Amino acid sequence: MDIQSLTQYFLQYGAFFIYLIVLLEYLNLPGFPAGVIMPLAGIWAAKGEISFPMVLLISVGAGLTGSWALYFLGRLGGSKVLGMYFKKFPKQQPMIEEKIEMLREKGGFGVFVSKLLPMVRTLISIPAGMIRMDFAVYTVSSALGVFLWNLAFVGAGYFFGEAAINVLS
Repeated sequence: MDIQSLTQYFLQYGAFFIYLIVLLEYLNLPGFPAGVIMPLAGIWAAKGEISFPMVLLISVGAGLTGSWALYFLGRLGGSKVLGMYFKKFPKQQPMIEEKIEMLREKGGFGVFVSKLLPMVRTLISIPAGMIRMDFAVYTVSSALGVFLWNLAFVGAGYFFGEAAINVLS
């Protein structure tokens, strides 16, 4: 799918499209990476189709919704889910076990930093739920990390996107 097709989805489905794609990414499901969608949403905001703060609010809301779902998945059945995940992706087991230990040591700060790291940022929610991190601490730490990550990507689209599209065209 090309940029024009994605733009058509924005025009047809509006803010819901942004929310859905970002939510799917934070649920760690395959599809369009939010790293592509968020800059396009920033371009959309730069063109006046939606406000920049609204794009951030929608993307952070979607990120938190996905993060909460994985947190509760970890809290309610994390060991079982992680066991199935390790069977499918055995090479990730050492990294995830390391993140679980880091969460026990660093708490909310560990979640915040993890939300700024590719791949780790979506998966960290399951171990946070597994160790039964305080939900309020988890939410604040996640919200701050998600906000900074999304701000970088939406902001890049807002400030540099049109020039990038002109270079790619």
